[in-house]
Amino acid sequence: MHDAIAVGDQVFAADGGEVFGAVRQVIPHGRPELVIYVENAGDFIVPLEAVEAVHAQKVIVNCRKLAPHLREAIGHAHDAEEPDA
Repeated sequence: MHDAIAVGDQVFAADGGEVFGAVRQVIPHGRPELVIYVENAGDFIVPLEAVEAVHAQKVIVNCRKLAPHLREAIGHAHDAEEPDA
């Protein structure tokens, strides 16, 4: 499945959900992971085992398989868009 992932693909927590970031690196240094940029938070490592689906330049991840600090960043990815955030 990782063969279908490309730099620049959008990353989602659910299919049909809101985009929270983009792929920056695929399998860096041969490690089974992605580097993704999360809006308003920076770069994070995502293990390939957390990727549930890849299609139409979208990467869908299973948030239960992500580190707590990454889940928190995803939850705040759109704070800058909300005036009272």
